[in-house]
Amino acid sequence: MKILSPAPNVAAYYIIKVERVKKSRWNKAFTMYTDGASRNNPGEAGAGVVILHRDKPVKEIARYLGTTTNNIAEYTAAIMGLEYAAREGASRVVLFADSELLVKQLNGEYKVKNEGLKPLYRKAKELIAKIGSVEVKYIPRGNNKVADALANKAIDEKIE
Repeated sequence: MKILSPAPNVAAYYIIKVERVKKSRWNKAFTMYTDGASRNNPGEAGAGVVILHRDKPVKEIARYLGTTTNNIAEYTAAIMGLEYAAREGASRVVLFADSELLVKQLNGEYKVKNEGLKPLYRKAKELIAKIGSVEVKYIPRGNNKVADALANKAIDEKIE
């Protein structure tokens, strides 16, 4: 059986095609602001996420969570943002949150002791591993107003 080698320009086409795919994936970086809200903790809760690409908003997500704790709402918001980034093929994410607990747990500074948070923590870490490069940073609540407004809007309007 004789195997014919492809024409030289066919190989070049595939190399260029692969390089374009690699470049587009490596250029896909998102910045996101996430927030969870719970009234009466536990109480009616919502999650809000604002996602930016090259400093321009590309996605806003608001979701009503029913009755739960603020920490669960915070994790849910982060997971929603990370799921979007993973689905979109992001290679780099900077996630800002105003939950010190969430940030320190995801950065390995605090252990996750609460049984209700453990599955959410694992899910967030799986998504972080899938994306590859994720920085999780704390910001003061006053610098997270849009995500906070989305989380509260989700509660007020019961956005599913």
